[in-house]
Amino acid sequence: MGDQEEENYYGKHGTPQKYDPKFKGPIYDRGCTDVACCILLVLAIVGYVVVGIVAWTHGDPRKVIYPTDSRGQFCGHQGTANEGKPFLFYFDIVKCASPLVLLEFQCPTTQICVSQCPDRFMTYLNAYSVPANLQYYRQFCVPEFGDVSKAPIEVLRDKECPAMLFPSTPLARRCLPAIQAKKGVIMVGNETTYDDGHGNRRNVTELLEGARKANVVLEMRQLAMKIFEDYTVSWYWIIIGLVIAMVASLIFIVLLRFLAGIMVWVMIVLVILVLGYGIFHCYMEYAKLKGEAGSDVSLTDLGFQTDLRVYLHLRQTWLAFMIILCVVEVIIILLLIFLRKRILIAIALIKEASRAVGHIMMSLLFPLCTFFLLCLCIAYWASTAVFLSTSNEAVYKVFNESACQFSGQTCSPEKFNTSNVTKLCPDAQCLFAFYGGETAYHKYLIVLQFFNVFMFFWLVNFVIALGQVTLAGAFASYYWAFKKPDDMPAFPLFSAFGRALRYHTGSLAFGSLILAIVQVIRVILEYLDHRLKAADNKFAKFLLSCLKCCFWCLEKFIKFLNRNAYIMIAVYGTNFCTSARNAFFLLMRNIIRVAVLDKVTDFLFFLGKLLIVGSVGILAFFFFTHRIKLVEDTAPSLNYYWVPILTVIVGSYLIAHGFFSVYGMCVDTLFLCFCEDLERNDGSPERPYYMSPELSAILLKGTLEPSKNTDSQG
Repeated sequence: MGDQEEENYYGKHGTPQKYDPKFKGPIYDRGCTDVACCILLVLAIVGYVVVGIVAWTHGDPRKVIYPTDSRGQFCGHQGTANEGKPFLFYFDIVKCASPLVLLEFQCPTTQICVSQCPDRFMTYLNAYSVPANLQYYRQFCVPEFGDVSKAPIEVLRDKECPAMLFPSTPLARRCLPAIQAKKGVIMVGNETTYDDGHGNRRNVTELLEGARKANVVLEMRQLAMKIFEDYTVSWYWIIIGLVIAMVASLIFIVLLRFLAGIMVWVMIVLVILVLGYGIFHCYMEYAKLKGEAGSDVSLTDLGFQTDLRVYLHLRQTWLAFMIILCVVEVIIILLLIFLRKRILIAIALIKEASRAVGHIMMSLLFPLCTFFLLCLCIAYWASTAVFLSTSNEAVYKVFNESACQFSGQTCSPEKFNTSNVTKLCPDAQCLFAFYGGETAYHKYLIVLQFFNVFMFFWLVNFVIALGQVTLAGAFASYYWAFKKPDDMPAFPLFSAFGRALRYHTGSLAFGSLILAIVQVIRVILEYLDHRLKAADNKFAKFLLSCLKCCFWCLEKFIKFLNRNAYIMIAVYGTNFCTSARNAFFLLMRNIIRVAVLDKVTDFLFFLGKLLIVGSVGILAFFFFTHRIKLVEDTAPSLNYYWVPILTVIVGSYLIAHGFFSVYGMCVDTLFLCFCEDLERNDGSPERPYYMSPELSAILLKGTLEPSKNTDSQG
């Protein structure tokens, strides 16, 4: 390559590193970088703590747990007048079908807390003449009602008692019509019509519509309650499953340390076998359901069901599972065929990474520190979000059935009966509408929630960055030790952690801030996409889809760039922008190696995680579905057995990812150091390579296409 051509090439991709006899790995004599971002992070954390304190002062999580009556009082809460009244009763649930429910999230009818839901049809006009019935009826009147001699018309006019009762059942602590279907006919209490208390017979389907609008999320709440019940009886077995995943991951990593080549090929074969068994099992279930009643119903006809076990009785479900597994199996086999030579190279790099991890065994436990910090971030964000969302005050508004100029205005229950509103609008009521407020704090609650989400992303990315730069510093000290492990520092992991916190908090904050901004934009785009689902503007949907795709790609690129920038920060101690630029140009000068080597190792690590997750997931499936005869009676009875299975699968993936992330960071660090080593040295006695003889034997003998600068050196 000529001098002019070489100059043009390096002008596009930066200047390669020169030989420096004093360079011995991570630089210890370094200074603080990106101080402004460090100060900004500290100020943001202080502000975040202030927001949390303010939210905890004003918030009340009971608003999420307990239903509230028309005065904003909690039903069933201990120490209050409603302590023995856990259920919410609607005076006229038919009014809950009003569009106001969707606008105000509150039914325009009186709501009270009761000790039990009504179990019979009854009207106040009929109950008034029978003392026993009236005594039963009084428990569904407002607490202030005491004058039983008052004329029924006046009682109904003053909204002191409901006009009628109907059989109800408590659902999510709300009294809803006890609806049942017999031979396709909707009935409530074996009746198809009911007396509305005003002498009119009405169809019970009106109660059904009101119940639906009154409790838009009741089915999801009921589902959540059943899921919670499943967790309470299966948490012990879930922990055992996660421990099995952790032990399996640890054994796999230890074996990888000594038998890297064999373990990689064993892992590949086992992944293919596990997927093959999954295909076989899906086919057997598909064949077993042939001819069974209802098994040929399509997924589209069935629609969404909260009980996911229903889908397992459909042949189409198992057919879909089988097709997905077959596609995954074919893709993996094709990739293995085309990448078989590159896998040998990746195995050499994994062997080198195994030796590095073997000399720094504490690195395997470091993800626990990262996991603990991430749990703190998640817990603080979740608790702050709950307290912020429940820190509103009870807001009362005027509700009425006829036209009224005061409709929708705020009111005070204590002064409402003596105001002009009742004179101008006789049928108006002052009811609890929602939780809000008129103070500056309440007006900017949405801003505080946005700040809470933003800080969550920033701190989570910062914790991940801290873990990456710590591991990178430790593994870089291994690579740049000429005599391994004699030239390594005594505690490489703790030294790297101390350098990262002392000198590069600002740089980590800078990188994580950029990533957090992109992630928040993606959250906003997802929110807008959710809001536009019902819209007919195809251009807006298309534009939004393009933006979502672009920002998804941008997030992936920033994560890749940040990861390599943190390695350069750990080695050279430069600021974030300089490190990102140097890392990017170094990768561009070795783009072929990046494409065929670094990504092949990522693929192999993915297969390792897939093997652990698949094995533990299959074991959990057979256990929780009572298909293991030895422990058939030991497995708990569940509402949804997919709850613990999915929990074990997700938890197993996170555990396996935690262990393999150490190897992944080790491989990336060694790879970047390897590229630097090629530029700094030429393998001569005066400028020897720092890479191990085993690594140089396979990487420098024509197995990979050398980069341009190595051509010039050769």
